[in-house]
Amino acid sequence: MHRRFLKGVIAVLVGIALNYLGDKLLGVRIEIFSGISTFTFAWMLDVFLVPFGVGLVVAWIFGKHAKWLACLPPLFLRCFFYVYVTLFDNPHPYVDFFYEVPLGYWAFCVILAVESANIGAIIGEVWIGVYGRKPPVAEGASNNGPVRSEYK
Repeated sequence: MHRRFLKGVIAVLVGIALNYLGDKLLGVRIEIFSGISTFTFAWMLDVFLVPFGVGLVVAWIFGKHAKWLACLPPLFLRCFFYVYVTLFDNPHPYVDFFYEVPLGYWAFCVILAVESANIGAIIGEVWIGVYGRKPPVAEGASNNGPVRSEYK
């Protein structure tokens, strides 16, 4: 298996596990909407800070271009939990679940979580230095080894 692909799979799985752990530690169920009382401090941490940390970890594991990969853990986890809540955790099995958990609310939460993870990955990429500048190469020298000439 290609090493970069394996690092990507590991980064996504670690991101999903970290996001799940954050959900469980905070005790927030983003997919369940209960009016204005839904928006607590723990909810804000779960929507913004936990995916931000997931993005940082994905960038640390994967490296360059992690900003694209960091979108997957919150997206996969939110989709999984939405299906779980819809199929297995519905308190009223004969009522259309879209009236209990509005799809627009869920999509809004997914967008917030994915964008927060993306920002975390961008900051993580900058933090680990994937956008650093390369030293200048002297004329006639290759980029394979150190250059021994002086620059003026």
